[in-house]
Amino acid sequence: MTYQPFDLTGKVALVTGGNGGIGLGFVQALAAAGADIALWGTNAEKNAAAAEIVKAAGRRVLALTCDVGEEAQVVDAFARTVDTFGRVDGCFANAGVSGRGAVAFRDMPAEEWRRVMRVNLDGVFFTFREAARHMVERGEGGVLVGTASLAAIEGAPRAEHYAATKGAVISMVRSLAVEHARHGIRAHSVLPGWIATDMTARKTNDTRFHDAVMPRIPMRRWGTGDDFGGIAVYLMSDASRYHTGDTFVIDGGYSLF
Repeated sequence: MTYQPFDLTGKVALVTGGNGGIGLGFVQALAAAGADIALWGTNAEKNAAAAEIVKAAGRRVLALTCDVGEEAQVVDAFARTVDTFGRVDGCFANAGVSGRGAVAFRDMPAEEWRRVMRVNLDGVFFTFREAARHMVERGEGGVLVGTASLAAIEGAPRAEHYAATKGAVISMVRSLAVEHARHGIRAHSVLPGWIATDMTARKTNDTRFHDAVMPRIPMRRWGTGDDFGGIAVYLMSDASRYHTGDTFVIDGGYSLF
């Protein structure tokens, strides 16, 4: 008999930043496992393309344009998601931005600090808050998953603002796991290493960067969005029903070497 807990039929997953990169990797795997999908992103064209992938998998999909750094947009998008599907079982707070330029910490403008904070930290807070409210009120549990980064646990020079937001996601998730366990709500963070996405393309396509970093990756390749499908399905599924508060490093061995 086939092991059944990974079947997500009847469940609904919300993925912010779900129109590309790691977020799209989440979306594709979750849909293939049977989940209906709400995906949020700021690029309507990319949202539509991602929605077609979900439809091709035979699942229902809702694609919404939402800037997670804006509280009102998150509240509205979450309400529209629940109106459409009636429930949210898994919330993947994945939307994020990187720092602009290699600015020394002592020269970093406050505007740049706040730009990264509003999406990477405030956006996760707004998204998780709405999801937690819904899951507690519905009374059937669920899972909250935040996309952090290796920058949270390794020194990231000239990226202190980015690192600070990702470290905060880990801490937020641990607190959420403890506070909401009594409601059947689990919480985890995922820490990607060097993943080839639109956000990292400037670096991963740079020959000097490639030659410096690639030898430090035991698997000798950049990660892809597809490499994150398995963890998404596991965390959304009943297979992880007694697993909470964890930090998953997915980096091809980079942090070990």
